[in-house]
Amino acid sequence: MTENRQPYALVFGVSVFDICGFTDRNYRCNDSNPGKVKTSFGGVCRNIAECMARVGVNTKFISILGDDETGNRMMEHSEIMKYDMSESLVVKGGYTPTYMAILDEQGEMVSAVVDMKIIDMFTTDFIDSKSEIIKNSEYMILDSDRPDIVEYIIKTFSGNTKFILDPVSAAKAKNIKHLIKYFHTIKPNRYEAEIMCGFKIKDDEDLRKAGKYFIDLGIKNVFITLDEDGIYYNNGIEEGKIKAKEVSVVNVTGAGDSFVAGIANGYMNNKNIVDTVKYAISMSTITISTEETIHPDMSHELVKEYVDKIEWIEVNYNK
Repeated sequence: MTENRQPYALVFGVSVFDICGFTDRNYRCNDSNPGKVKTSFGGVCRNIAECMARVGVNTKFISILGDDETGNRMMEHSEIMKYDMSESLVVKGGYTPTYMAILDEQGEMVSAVVDMKIIDMFTTDFIDSKSEIIKNSEYMILDSDRPDIVEYIIKTFSGNTKFILDPVSAAKAKNIKHLIKYFHTIKPNRYEAEIMCGFKIKDDEDLRKAGKYFIDLGIKNVFITLDEDGIYYNNGIEEGKIKAKEVSVVNVTGAGDSFVAGIANGYMNNKNIVDTVKYAISMSTITISTEETIHPDMSHELVKEYVDKIEWIEVNYNK
């Protein structure tokens, strides 16, 4: 049994050290470009775990790190942010996943290097060693980075916990579409949803058709993100769309991660589906109001302020 007897949500996935170089003017290939360099801790699942912890969700995060300086710093940061990474796989002599990008003066990526070799070290034996942690979680959040491992987890532990899927990208959604019936909750964007349901979503009729398709598979809660058109939700009983009016956008990076964290908060606090969506949208709204992937002031108190002050535009298909 796990030592943590308080109800907790579990996140499983990759942590990434991000290095981004921003050129000041006219990017020149094969040359040294003046600019600025920013580093941060990233990775979809790591971002979700941190956001969950910031809004008070008791969070465990199983990841994979090298025993290098970056991995050590990530572990220390998780302790500060109060999410538990102690069950993670630390690979001796391994290198923590790293993403290095160069962006031109327009903010467009001109080149990048990704070192993710270490994630191949995730094995079914390792998953088996964490069986009690998985079984005792209220919910387990997964992405589609390692479809083979995801398939093993959801088939081995089906019935022990409830699985939440963030497909991450349309390309990766394709590799996992045959598994979505095992999930309690899915959070695709419009394009990922199209891949998983097999038809284009051009209007509200298509959107509702997609929602019904997923619900008929046995998925309990469907959330489809629609960018400026808000969120479509369906739990088989309640169905609708919600959006925040007049949102200020600085950087959309991390919006989806914080939304998933908002869903987890809603579930762990037994919120109804509409309140869960509003909480999750509020977290996304806070996130996109800053240049950072995770707003430095993200907290339950700040999210509550946003829930109360946002002017909500709601469509209820049940009425």
